[in-house]
Amino acid sequence: MRLEVRPREPKWAVGNFPKFLEASSPMSLFCRAGRGFLALVLAAPLASFGLTAPAQEQVIPDAGQQPLMQIGVGDTITIVVYDQPDMTATVYVSDDGTVPVALAGPVHVAGLSPAGASQAIEKALRDGNFFKKPHVTITVAQSRSQRVSVLGEVGSPGRYPIDSRTTIFDLLAQAGGAKDTAASTIYLLRTGKDGNTTRYPIDLRVMADNSKSIATQSLQGSDSIFVPKAEEFFIYGEVSQPNKYRLEPGMTIVQAIIRAGGVTARGSRNRVEVKRKGPNGEEVVSKGKLDEVIQPNDVIRVKESIF
Repeated sequence: MRLEVRPREPKWAVGNFPKFLEASSPMSLFCRAGRGFLALVLAAPLASFGLTAPAQEQVIPDAGQQPLMQIGVGDTITIVVYDQPDMTATVYVSDDGTVPVALAGPVHVAGLSPAGASQAIEKALRDGNFFKKPHVTITVAQSRSQRVSVLGEVGSPGRYPIDSRTTIFDLLAQAGGAKDTAASTIYLLRTGKDGNTTRYPIDLRVMADNSKSIATQSLQGSDSIFVPKAEEFFIYGEVSQPNKYRLEPGMTIVQAIIRAGGVTARGSRNRVEVKRKGPNGEEVVSKGKLDEVIQPNDVIRVKESIF
């Protein structure tokens, strides 16, 4: 005789939850309300310490899956039909995204890869009953649409060709990299379908730490990258290395003094003056505090010690 032992189903298996935990029950509503109240209670102490949830990185709209090489308006392509030398032609992609094809007429190829454009022309030739099994090969003779401008504080500003896998990292490398005078935040300029240009800030200091950073996202033809010059401050007087220096975000006067090599034996950290532009463009001189945050183009003077 064969006995079959079946494991007992837990009381609270799927479909067997107690009535008081069902979504529509008063107890369930009470639990969900309690979670919301708990979130408010925990948020209050964070706010009192000046802590807030981290802001999400601004995301560039993804254009979707694109071919590695994309034909665009303004490109020049060469069309070759196998065993039909008379149909070989080098043509220009017009503003409406089409190219003239012998016998078939205009065929839309903008946004397609060379292989996809070949298939589109083959279909046009078949649909027109010109050939039963045409074999078309397309090569891009000159690409004008898939280029991105790199401007500002880079080694070699200019326009550079891209494909669908080119990232901002790649393009900066092509342009010779950012100069020492470059700011930490650069900008990607992208024109949308509505004709409006959106500016996306990219922090060079943190983009290498995030694999999903904006800097690793693909570029599009007609994008522009602008690398502005870094903001600066000036420091002179009783410091070891008086000069102008790059201004880092949140930099204080004591950090500026350290950057300039520290105070000399005759100087005093307690006798610091700061000259900066006022709201109306006038120069304002004030006594500097060591923990004071520096503003762009501040002029810091470290005076001699009285004693």
